[in-house]
Amino acid sequence: MPAILLAAFIYWKDAKKEPASWLAKAFGLGIAISVPVVIVEIWMGKLLFAGGEPTTLFGGIMKAFFEAALPEEALKLLALWIFLRNNPYFDEHFDGIVYAVYIGLGFAAFENMFYVLNAENWITVGIMRALLSVSGHYAYAVIMGYYYSMYHFVDKSAKNAFFALFIPFLAHGVYDAVIMGSPFSPVLEAVAVPALIYITYRVQRLAYNRIKILVQKDNIL
Repeated sequence: MPAILLAAFIYWKDAKKEPASWLAKAFGLGIAISVPVVIVEIWMGKLLFAGGEPTTLFGGIMKAFFEAALPEEALKLLALWIFLRNNPYFDEHFDGIVYAVYIGLGFAAFENMFYVLNAENWITVGIMRALLSVSGHYAYAVIMGYYYSMYHFVDKSAKNAFFALFIPFLAHGVYDAVIMGSPFSPVLEAVAVPALIYITYRVQRLAYNRIKILVQKDNIL
């Protein structure tokens, strides 16, 4: 449901609607990359922790950034590039955001179902993930799509190419670091929930500002 609502919002914001078949393909691609994401995450876990789990705060932070955030955002960006390079409907600035969001929400919806169905306290997990995790994936995708469009339509600079991955990776990594570092830090554990809410709020504001910028660019054209 949260993925559907966010997908509907971004569809509504798009003045020139993308074909439903292409949006469905993007959403399905987001689900499909879950398999290689898991494979890469397992490989990274073996590389970082010999297949075990972190035992220190630093280890928890490393897991957040390099076992979780980096594989997920890198493969979402790769999927976006593959999907858009021969897409005849990728003809406006805002389209980069639209397709990035549908790929991101496809991944987030599948991931969310996995966590909820495997949790004993599934109601609490479902509510928290709906409000924070799924909306987080949406915001990371908006930012990724923004810089992808800026690179494609405005300035093929190394900066835009780098930011298309780095900023979603950084935002995602900080969010996960609070969660995965909490077991090793009483202070971090005590502030985890308000910290996650604040991080989500700030990333959502950043994402919405990027939406406004690209909508304005398309309106000018």
